[in-house]
Amino acid sequence: MTDSTPSTESRRQPAGSAGEVFVTFLKLGLTSFGGPIAHLGYFRDELVVRRKWLNEKAYADLVALCQFLPGPASSQVGFALGLLRGGPLGALAAFTAFTLPSALLLIAFAFGSTMMGGRIGSGILIGLKIVAVAIVAQAVWGMARNLCPDKERATIALGAVLVVMLAAGAIGQVAAITLGAVAGLLFCRGPGAELTGHIGFPVSRSTGTLFLAAFFILLIGLPVLAATAGSQGVSLFDAFYRSGALVFGGGHVVLPLLEAEVVRSGWVSHDAFLAGYGAAQAVPGPLFTFAAYLGAVSGPEPNGIAGAAIALVAVFLPGFLLLLGTLPFWDAFRKQASAQALMRGANAAVVGILGAALYSPVFTSAITGPYPFALALTCFVLLMAWKTPPWIVVLVAAAGGILIGLA
Repeated sequence: MTDSTPSTESRRQPAGSAGEVFVTFLKLGLTSFGGPIAHLGYFRDELVVRRKWLNEKAYADLVALCQFLPGPASSQVGFALGLLRGGPLGALAAFTAFTLPSALLLIAFAFGSTMMGGRIGSGILIGLKIVAVAIVAQAVWGMARNLCPDKERATIALGAVLVVMLAAGAIGQVAAITLGAVAGLLFCRGPGAELTGHIGFPVSRSTGTLFLAAFFILLIGLPVLAATAGSQGVSLFDAFYRSGALVFGGGHVVLPLLEAEVVRSGWVSHDAFLAGYGAAQAVPGPLFTFAAYLGAVSGPEPNGIAGAAIALVAVFLPGFLLLLGTLPFWDAFRKQASAQALMRGANAAVVGILGAALYSPVFTSAITGPYPFALALTCFVLLMAWKTPPWIVVLVAAAGGILIGLA
């Protein structure tokens, strides 16, 4: 029996159950280390090659869509694969199973970190802050090579650095992405990327429009509601929703957005923020579960388990609304040269935003002397030259932090 075409494969009725999807993605959630690009490789090996849930062309189409949209790309791919295999319940099962292991581990770290005392506990937190420098530097380097390969996009990235330095916070980041997209339309037109055949999911255009409307209503309405309601729970949901809605590139790019929302507001300290970010490198699954840690350690109530749940749902929700809303329109939109040029500029601006975050708050908060600098450089070499798994580098940094704390 030959493989079906992507359109046939993606339009047929779900071929599995939500339970099957949950078990499959729980395995992936427990074993998928290495960030979003690595996750996409795990998904392909498990679901395309081994289980044959869909064929290569259908998978390539899906990955292209999720990399185009704001939000956590690997989680969006997993959500869509769950939808394809098990329907709406399958989509929820895929998200829950893939997200839960890392979220629970980071919530546990949030509670444990507050009890870390003494020089050893302080040293571990120092090491986790330092390893964040190496992790973000690796991300900036890799993204710059892929997304800024020419002088036009490198200049857009530099411009984004200047914009976010001049206008701190979420306003500067939104402005940088917007200006980058406009610059892409003007200066980054060229041969389009090679497109595969067709992608189609059982989501009608009218349903997709409703999901897109919900995305924008929440994006515009939540800040107004947060300002008028006086509820910290609403403010928390708004902050994480906006962060999830504006993350082009996923993964590490969420760092400056979350920092602008929770650190500058005084909800989370610089030290706690960077320690949690370092710990997030040592767990499997999506990096966006860092939000669960931040919700748990945030200063005003709701925090703890309630804060973690609010932050986790809010940071993932916009990406899923956009995915479901875009599916019916993706084929027509992605073929437009202007859409591809716009995204080239926006992605280059994302590199600049992350580069600015590498300096402040990551480097300035963690590198306080020659020993922390040497440890950060060691971690960077382990990641870049030795290709050491991030979770091992985190352990090395924690051990080094203890030595620095005892010195």
